[in-house]
Amino acid sequence: MKKILFYTLFVCISFLSIAQTPNKTTENRVISVIDSSQVNNMVLKQSFVVNVALDSVWNAYTTKKGWESWATSIAEIDFKINGVIKTNYNKDGKIGDDSTITLHIINYIPKRMLTLQAELTKNFPEFMKEDEKDLFNMILFEKIAPSKTKIISYGIGYKKNEKYKSLMKFFIQENEQSYLNLISYLETGNPSVKY
Repeated sequence: MKKILFYTLFVCISFLSIAQTPNKTTENRVISVIDSSQVNNMVLKQSFVVNVALDSVWNAYTTKKGWESWATSIAEIDFKINGVIKTNYNKDGKIGDDSTITLHIINYIPKRMLTLQAELTKNFPEFMKEDEKDLFNMILFEKIAPSKTKIISYGIGYKKNEKYKSLMKFFIQENEQSYLNLISYLETGNPSVKY
């Protein structure tokens, strides 16, 4: 009787573990987590692995050609500490018009870390503009193998309140799409969305 019970449990547990194994064909390449363990703030952590060398990933984040290949229609880069990355999603627009997004380069360690701070325009909610000085994006780059790189992005400074919690859904969705676009560009040479 004990043998039958043991084999029955073994078979059931095996089927349960097989049923819970994620389907590799639909696996999400970008993992998004909101850390709300801090008393007054939330951190949006998004990570993914791309099957290319670290140099290629770094160039996608730090050069005009890189940004225009996966992130935006138009880019202007002054890559240095206290430099700027100016972008415009409107292919008929120009840098400096009211749809320009300016990212300040706070600091970086070549091929390891990049910290950005957005200059919030009229397109951002008023409550975010009040917190602008506290909002940063820290991006970490890690060489896993000669042709494999891990990227971790931390959105820092979001206040722990209902306005930001509802905004997180939008940020997660839009950021994941941007990262999938980056992955597609780096791994195939073609972004999934062309701006």
